[in-house]
Amino acid sequence: MYSGYFDDDQVEDRALSDWEGDWQSVYPYLQDGTLDEVFAHKAENGDKTAEEYKAYYDTGYQTDVERIVIDGSDVTFFENGQERTGEYQYDGYEILTYQAGNRGVRFIYALEEASDDLPQYIQFSDHSIYPTDAHHFHLYWGDDREALLEEVTNWPTYYPYELSGEEIVEEMIAH
Repeated sequence: MYSGYFDDDQVEDRALSDWEGDWQSVYPYLQDGTLDEVFAHKAENGDKTAEEYKAYYDTGYQTDVERIVIDGSDVTFFENGQERTGEYQYDGYEILTYQAGNRGVRFIYALEEASDDLPQYIQFSDHSIYPTDAHHFHLYWGDDREALLEEVTNWPTYYPYELSGEEIVEEMIAH
């Protein structure tokens, strides 16, 4: 299932608690060169050079939200020195089929009270299709639930806040 091959009836609803914790964006590690080892590793067996992988992931990881804290139904976004917190409730999931033929599941949460400062929807993708604690995740956010499902080039990625850049490199290479 991690590769995106599963049956629809294997997908189960997930609680926001699967992603509970303190998370950091990996984008700063791409920018400062920490992830270069990951791109070199991918290039050894992939169809791109390390530089091409870095460019691809630069688009994918790009975000100004450097940290996210999830506590119960509260999600706090840390961006440019500002903190914004909203309460989110489960809004189902969507199964997506990608151009390569594999599939993914987006678990969707809707903001309880409308706000100009917070996204109406957040969508998690972590390669799991049933309840489990996440080890990292890709997060999509915005005000249009359907339009977010079309986003496949920018997938800000978050790992536990307590991990160092080197530990994140180890995790990425292990997968």
